[in-house]
Amino acid sequence: MSSPTELAAWQVLTAHQQEMASVSMTSLFEDDAQRAEKYCAHAAGWTLDYAKNRANDKTLSLLTELAKEAGLESAIKGMFSGAHINNTEDRSVLHIALRASQAQETLMVDGVNVLAEVRATLKQMEQFVAQLHSGEWKGYSGKTITDVVSIGIGGSYLGPKVVAEALTPYKKDGIKVHFVANIDGSDITGKLKQLNPETTVFVISSKTFGTLETLSNANAARDWFLSNGGSQDNVSKHFAAVSSNVKKAVDFGMAEENIFPMWDWVGGRYSLWSAIGLPVAIAVGMDNFYALLDGAHQMDEHFRTAPFEENLPVIMGALGVWYINFHNAQTHALIPYDHYLRAMPAHIQQLDMESNGKANLLNGDGVATDTGPIIWGGAGTNGQHAYHQLLHQGTRLVPVDFIAPLTSHNPIGEHHVHLIANCLSQSQALMVGKTLEQAKQELRDAGASEDQVEAVAPHKVIQGNRPSNTLFTDKMTPATVGALIALYEHRTFVQGTIWGINSFDQWGVELGKVLGTDIYNRLVSDSDNSTLDASTQALIKAFKKLRLNRLAFYTALTKTPASAGVFVFIPSPSLQGLGRGSESEAFMQVAPSGRHRRLYMTPS
Repeated sequence: MSSPTELAAWQVLTAHQQEMASVSMTSLFEDDAQRAEKYCAHAAGWTLDYAKNRANDKTLSLLTELAKEAGLESAIKGMFSGAHINNTEDRSVLHIALRASQAQETLMVDGVNVLAEVRATLKQMEQFVAQLHSGEWKGYSGKTITDVVSIGIGGSYLGPKVVAEALTPYKKDGIKVHFVANIDGSDITGKLKQLNPETTVFVISSKTFGTLETLSNANAARDWFLSNGGSQDNVSKHFAAVSSNVKKAVDFGMAEENIFPMWDWVGGRYSLWSAIGLPVAIAVGMDNFYALLDGAHQMDEHFRTAPFEENLPVIMGALGVWYINFHNAQTHALIPYDHYLRAMPAHIQQLDMESNGKANLLNGDGVATDTGPIIWGGAGTNGQHAYHQLLHQGTRLVPVDFIAPLTSHNPIGEHHVHLIANCLSQSQALMVGKTLEQAKQELRDAGASEDQVEAVAPHKVIQGNRPSNTLFTDKMTPATVGALIALYEHRTFVQGTIWGINSFDQWGVELGKVLGTDIYNRLVSDSDNSTLDASTQALIKAFKKLRLNRLAFYTALTKTPASAGVFVFIPSPSLQGLGRGSESEAFMQVAPSGRHRRLYMTPS
């Protein structure tokens, strides 16, 4: 595809933006009494109110035309038919197959019925989950499993974690699910301290079974297991895997029947619907996992069949393009007014920014316009006491999606009414703002003097005319959570298609991995680093010096006779009073009598 800026609709939209620049949203409501009803769409248990946007009928018509000229209709057909729309990796994009209706019997890709593979995996998941919840699965000592730890990273971690958290009200009793991703040792160490190796199962999610962070944490978990009563022969009772590399998983110690497949036609950030979602199924049960899939499928069917003018992903995607490319919006905020959805912006951040953070068209040419925005957000109402100040009075235009269930899982007094009132009032405030005259009158009504009015009123002005969407549903259920995430998946695809980029590769992730391996090798060896930039050389030198000094110091400590007493670690803040720098550490040697002490400082 050539640049979207060459499309006729794009050029008309450029001129139309000038027409709309001075138009207020409040005037659009005044001019059209039916606007609220017209600018509302429904699908899969969700309602989208998009009336509070800087758009009129002409805007929406032009955006729909832009999507058509960009080839969105054929792109949707291509995805649902299994075409290789991921052109740089020559792959199909079939996360939609993971949640296909049971009535659909075949979806052939390169001569293989992928639906047969998907359903076989779901049956395998059913058996695994049933064994855990029934107590049939026992640890090596014969005890029932109480905890499952999911170890992955990226799409193998974030999506399942966010969904498991979102479905907290549906969690099954008996088994607690934990998630580990970060290679920072504090992550897995903190989890392991809570666990009993006799009653814990680890699920390792890595397509190649070679992802550095995941394999490092998997090895740490196995070492912990072996150091606390387990044996290599019993690893299979406590470890399972989601991977396409069966041999490596078996060599690790896993039973082949507890290794679940992954496919090239599912990108990591779209994979929670596959066996990558096994931790979700364990947490909430397979019945609720199937409901999650069904909700996503309902949104798939809406996306595939609904006219663009009524299509939630198309409307949201096109409006996003309108603000990013025609109003210079650089970010987009997601604010869920639901405690259990508080981490959802992080998942959509990965989904969107890894998909559309691209600078090349499908044909390899550079893009001529901005692509993916920075996605961010957090839980309402917390954000109202933080970043909402910037939303209302800052210099940047930030479109917002407000997301809320109308019914709470935990009704307490008027809590939920206040929550929804906050959600609706924030979208209203973004639109209407506050004029200088209103600010002055407000101060006069509060008894301020005219001098105070003139001095303070400008600071209380809120520009308004800032756009937002509101997505609401009756209640957060497995089905509506599934539909919501599928909605954002398709919205991302809509925008990528309009921009003419590939939303399904992620080559930008690879460079850091390659360089990371190189730097690691330099940190643990005496390699010549002179070819590196001066900054990296200096950082490597500083790390190696500190590491070697501490290793020498700790080695010396281990040679001290046990009769000399014990060593108590003293953190650096406690050494400030001794005239030592903030980087110092020490161990205090305490004799058995408790009377004789000696301070050992780590070398600087």
